[in-house]
Amino acid sequence: MSSNTFDVAIVGGGPAGLSAATTLARSLRSVVVLDAGQPRNAPAGHAHNVLGQEGTPPLELLEKGRAEARGYGVEIRTAEVVDGTRSDSGRFDLTLGDDSAITARRVVLASGLVDELPEVPGVQKLWGSSVLHCPYCHGYEVRGRRIGVLGTSPMSVHQTLMFRQLSDDVTLFTHTIPEIGAEEAEQLSALGVRVVDGLVDHLAIEDGAVRAVVLGDGTEVEREAVVVAPRFVVRSALFTRLGGTLADHPMGGQYVATGPMGMTDVPGVWAAGNVADLAATVAVSMGAGVNAGAAVNADLIAEDTRAAVESRRVRA
Repeated sequence: MSSNTFDVAIVGGGPAGLSAATTLARSLRSVVVLDAGQPRNAPAGHAHNVLGQEGTPPLELLEKGRAEARGYGVEIRTAEVVDGTRSDSGRFDLTLGDDSAITARRVVLASGLVDELPEVPGVQKLWGSSVLHCPYCHGYEVRGRRIGVLGTSPMSVHQTLMFRQLSDDVTLFTHTIPEIGAEEAEQLSALGVRVVDGLVDHLAIEDGAVRAVVLGDGTEVEREAVVVAPRFVVRSALFTRLGGTLADHPMGGQYVATGPMGMTDVPGVWAAGNVADLAATVAVSMGAGVNAGAAVNADLIAEDTRAAVESRRVRA
């Protein structure tokens, strides 16, 4: 194959994309990973619940993954895919940000998502350190501390209950959430969760960490960590350009719906990681990438086998 033609193009170089790439390359497929260089978890200091790699910094984990993939012959390019079309032959032509193009027989979307954070001063600055959202990704690191939950959606009460498991001192700031229902209020009260009404103005910062949540009237409530619920926005532009339709997620937002092994409703396109599973952690994304890679390889084997049979019949 030429340097711009591959069996599989993988859009996104995170845990899902690199796992798919390695799986395919180990089956002797030619693979290119097109990575825009915007990993979602870059602000975090460590990745957790990754078996055998507990506490490894996310960017270091990606470097290890790239080295492993390259060791099997995967080509990794720093590139943004700005357009894509599917030809009558079923091959995909992808246009990159530098106006170059590649052709691939199959595409795996592993482009992830963007966390849109509440517009409260201090949240963006401390995101990934003392401002967090996932109890399984970094909840253990704030166990026993004074935790505040910034209410931004109906899911904020659920977040509060999750983090109450990790600390006896949890405060829910209602901020912009609708009125809390009687059942939820009873649950919070039974668990000793303090509920503070009113809009949050900003987070007070000291020594690079949260010191307090400051309300609009100037009241300060000292906290050592703040939990938020971002709005998850999947990087789906290529999927929709190729004719795909996003699905609505029951918890809010949209995503690329797939079958059990990552197949989408666009022929020849698979998806893995956060673009297809808003709640996927690093380890879950890795597993989804392996599944998608295996499914793509099986699909290519079926296509190659059909072509071989047809060729044999023609010669007979």
